[in-house]
Amino acid sequence: MDEIIRAVTSDGFIKISAISGRGLVERARQIHNLSPVATAALGRTLCAASMLGDLLKEEDASVTLRVNGGGPIGTVMAVSDSSGNVRGYVQNPHIDLPLKANGKLDVGGAVGTDGTLTVSRDLGLKEPYIGSTALVSGEIAEDLTYYFVESEQVGAACGLGVLVNTDLSVICAGGFIVALLPGAPDKLIETIERNIAEMGQVTDILQNGTADDLVGRVLFGLEPEILSRRTVEYRCYCSRDRVQRALESIGREALEELAASGESAEINCQFCNEIYTFTPEEIRLFLAQSEE
Repeated sequence: MDEIIRAVTSDGFIKISAISGRGLVERARQIHNLSPVATAALGRTLCAASMLGDLLKEEDASVTLRVNGGGPIGTVMAVSDSSGNVRGYVQNPHIDLPLKANGKLDVGGAVGTDGTLTVSRDLGLKEPYIGSTALVSGEIAEDLTYYFVESEQVGAACGLGVLVNTDLSVICAGGFIVALLPGAPDKLIETIERNIAEMGQVTDILQNGTADDLVGRVLFGLEPEILSRRTVEYRCYCSRDRVQRALESIGREALEELAASGESAEINCQFCNEIYTFTPEEIRLFLAQSEE
């Protein structure tokens, strides 16, 4: 069961979100037939977006995390609803790169650093809130930490990890986002920095542990109090009606050309790979209904 937990230190100066997301990352891997490095890149982005979505207060809000560093994987994108349920894709899902010298997947090499990380929050207003920063490593977690400091002026740290098995399946996945609240004393900051430095890799903890263990390691010695727990999953919201509305939005002239071609139109959902087919007769019906 994938889960996000939120906690705060007893003094109220530090808050943390942590996710254990093996299932949702494995679901993404299966849907998109991802290579190991693509699994790691998308998996980290999905886990980050899920935690950001869980922090949204508005019920129908959503957050989109987009990473494009000019690397061979292309764009990496994840969208979360306000319950932390997430979906996403990578532009080049089959990209393969040699392992780094330490034996780790080269996510930074796949993503690149010649580009940006963009966070867009749709809160149901006229325009979404959009923030963007330059990539610093392409490893996602470091880039998100930099984003918080530079774009949102928040003292925060992020850790993310995905461990892929030799059969390409996901062994574990998850991460944390820890943020300092106004007035946090320097000694607390030093404690957090030391805890993160000493805790090791996120995947080392999640291989035999849970999101609770991540919280315990990051906030070691600070008496964390759990505020909430929420199960999350990979969830796509596409439907035939939604796809039909998207098709109709291309304009009457384009629809008339499709109908006249005599061939069915096939539209593929980039998040779940579901294919929706519309026959020329159905397209002509759309056109007739638009005249009524």
